[in-house]
Amino acid sequence: MTGADAVRAPVRIAVLQMTTGIDPAANAATIISAAERAAGEGAAMLFTPEMALLLDRDRARARDHIVPEAANPVLASLRAAAARTGIWLHIGSLPVLAENDAAARFANRTLVIDPHGTVVARYDKIHMFDVDLPTGESWRESAAFRPGSAVVTIDCPVGRLGLAVCYDIRFPDLFAELGRRGCDTITIPAAFTAPTGRAHWHLLQRARAVEASTFVIAPAQTGHHADGRTTYGHSLVIDPWGDVLLDLGDQPGLGFATLDFARLADVRRQVPSLVNRREIPRLTA
Repeated sequence: MTGADAVRAPVRIAVLQMTTGIDPAANAATIISAAERAAGEGAAMLFTPEMALLLDRDRARARDHIVPEAANPVLASLRAAAARTGIWLHIGSLPVLAENDAAARFANRTLVIDPHGTVVARYDKIHMFDVDLPTGESWRESAAFRPGSAVVTIDCPVGRLGLAVCYDIRFPDLFAELGRRGCDTITIPAAFTAPTGRAHWHLLQRARAVEASTFVIAPAQTGHHADGRTTYGHSLVIDPWGDVLLDLGDQPGLGFATLDFARLADVRRQVPSLVNRREIPRLTA
């Protein structure tokens, strides 16, 4: 376990599955309502999906709402809600105007807000989703977003929490590093497309939990969105053995799970892969 020999007490968490639209204020109202309910039902922390405050592939229209983090009025309302309810908030991500970027690109940024309303961790999504799908959908995230360059962890009610976003899940090196950094929990908020979700969502989330010997919390977008896209849903909480503790299906809503850290310690005793890990030399031709 991280930072102490004793096993921490179980923690109740809340996971919000959303069908985020193009109005940031309406999306924030959904999150604030969920935070109030989650706090009232004893959750220590609420987790929300990727692009929880704005999901709009019309970048010209979306640009009106994308400002530097410090100038975002909707984010200010979420910070106030965290302070009012006394709950930790994980904002899976929101688009912000990237700091010191000559091309004026955005960052796809996760924020962790403590019960005082203070942003205590930031993570900019590292891997950009650039792909042409058989459905005819084409995504070029790198055309508008600056990739992040830092691995981020934060100590909070779910232990040491590692931060990732959506497409990051397909790059195991990131999760190996989070395992090396002693994470107890990793969160992977997402807006997975329906075709890739059906094929890989459960498989990849369970694999990341097992290989990093951590709980995985994966809040997701779901359904048909105002910008025309369709997302897969199935927000998950998975234990370090790969067992699914929560699956929210394909409807928006709030779910709860309890993370039992005695289970984490037990799995790490049975399969001490983090301790046994060795560096693999890079092969040369």
